[in-house]
Amino acid sequence: MDMNTIEAVVPTTDPDQYRDGDAWLAGGTVLFSYGSQTLTRLLDITTAGWKAITVREDGIEFAATCTIAELYALPGDPALPDGWKAMELVRPACDAFVASFKVWNLSTMGGNIATSLPAGPIISLCSALDAVAEIHGPAGALRRQPVAELVTGNGSNTLGPGELIRSLHVPAHALRARTAFRRLSLSNLGRTGVMVIGRVDDDGLFTLTVSGSTKRPVQLRFAAGHHPRPTELLAELKSRIAPEAYHDDIHGRTRWREEMTHRLGLEVLAELLPATRGPIEG
Repeated sequence: MDMNTIEAVVPTTDPDQYRDGDAWLAGGTVLFSYGSQTLTRLLDITTAGWKAITVREDGIEFAATCTIAELYALPGDPALPDGWKAMELVRPACDAFVASFKVWNLSTMGGNIATSLPAGPIISLCSALDAVAEIHGPAGALRRQPVAELVTGNGSNTLGPGELIRSLHVPAHALRARTAFRRLSLSNLGRTGVMVIGRVDDDGLFTLTVSGSTKRPVQLRFAAGHHPRPTELLAELKSRIAPEAYHDDIHGRTRWREEMTHRLGLEVLAELLPATRGPIEG
């Protein structure tokens, strides 16, 4: 889509250059799909030269400009340490884009998070793995925030004027975890309507991350000595996620998303913690 209000494209990663009417440009796949009648400049970070992926002992750092194609290729990298079982989540999450070749090679991890749509699969992946975003702001400001907290609703987040996601750090303890992945849409090639990801860490902590069905990611955590039975998990899901917290659009109505969230949550629990199986009441 042409955006005839744009007066300049500025190659920069400096938040101090930001002014009203600007938008950061990474892949631009959503920006150019929907267009804008108010933007006057695009601040292009694609020429920054940031290394897409850095594997370290304490986890993985992804540049905000890391493309989905680069992320998808990562599980085959021989440099990855043995035992990072959670890498099996990467390709299913990427596949959830149901994207064209063009989008696959242009869309970025940072852009998916900053756009903050409920169906954003990078939001789901990063939230499930306790990823923390490094955010740069004007006047040298720097802060870090978990991705699960950064996204606050459908198209909304905590980013202020001029703030820029620089990188995403996924900790090693989450990468070592056992995981289970579930996703549903109303059609085989449809937008994600529900995504539930479970994780069991080495210390037994069970984390269930709900996204896609909800306007923002929701996480439930249960310590090793307090793993929930199915009925308890359902009660917790109902307590933590109010009906109005579920997203509602043509890709899934609220009631369907709620019911499928409960169903997939129970499937994940049974896969990761089979000892908790029991009758479901109510």
